[in-house]
Amino acid sequence: METILITGNLGYIGMLLAEELLSEDFQIIGVDSGFYNDKQLYKINYSREFLQLKKDIRDINLSDLNGVDSIIHLAALVNDPLCELNPEITNKINYLSTVRLAKLAKKSGVSKFLFSSSCSMYGEADGGNSKNLKDNNVIFDENSPMNPLSEYAKSKINVERDLSKLADDKFSPVYLRNTTAYGLSPNIRFDIVVNNLMGWAYTTKEIKILSDGKAWRPIVHVRDICNAFITVLKSSRDLIHNEAFNVGINSENFQVKDIANEIQKIMRDCEIKILGKDNPDPRNYIVNFDKIKNTLKLFNPKWNLKKGIKELLDFFEKINLKYEQFQDKNFTRIRQLKYLLENQLINVNLEWF
Repeated sequence: METILITGNLGYIGMLLAEELLSEDFQIIGVDSGFYNDKQLYKINYSREFLQLKKDIRDINLSDLNGVDSIIHLAALVNDPLCELNPEITNKINYLSTVRLAKLAKKSGVSKFLFSSSCSMYGEADGGNSKNLKDNNVIFDENSPMNPLSEYAKSKINVERDLSKLADDKFSPVYLRNTTAYGLSPNIRFDIVVNNLMGWAYTTKEIKILSDGKAWRPIVHVRDICNAFITVLKSSRDLIHNEAFNVGINSENFQVKDIANEIQKIMRDCEIKILGKDNPDPRNYIVNFDKIKNTLKLFNPKWNLKKGIKELLDFFEKINLKYEQFQDKNFTRIRQLKYLLENQLINVNLEWF
């Protein structure tokens, strides 16, 4: 049985990925700092027990990697405002610690290192002119130039560059460039676009867009992200070795205002409020996903925006989601970290006291 170590396994993607890996008969080891585990929307009953390490990725050592065949590296500081809080710490955690982990993995004999990268590296397209993106065919694929707008995106670029230098006939790094995730998870994030708009819609009957809503954003369901990671694990080395894959579906590129319109179609009693008419979002890009579709035949995305909205709505109705839950600090990453800092539960280096 192949053993997979997952960093960040208690996070938004990680909790679902652990569940699916166990169902696929992998053995797993989880590594997580535990910053975001005060509350969960619901509980997962895992099919098997597994080793859980409460550990900062900066502290992982060789002994933690004994018997590990592959690593899925999800752990990172995420969300642009969060990463801008302390660029130096973002660099240490997202970039330097990732490269250090990869070097340890290579030394330990780990064969595959699946890095959770991001399409945010593409940044701003066509000078930020969202009106002309489709007309001018400004669409990013894996070979497109990068124009990162945040410390988060810069860290992903730096990691991909350095990991590629470690690739050899025994060590295969793979870069899964996820688009903006959405969908239900026990440790849900309400600070990402679809989940955020749905939270506003359900708890206030107002779909609040903080920008002008014109920026293009590719989105992908969190379960389809899990599907992509498992597909890479199952794929032959010649298909994935030192390769980057945009993770998503071509039909799931939307302007933010169109996401709001789709939510309104399903939740008819909601009003769309564009609160940033003079505040265009510079993160503006359309992404092509042909490579993952054509190269990794096992990748079989099953979700789209309409289905994802209905999933969230059904669950919110089931638990009668309250505004206080939607605004809970644990589901908005920057609020939770500020809480831990202000209450001196972690130090300025984001380490537990």
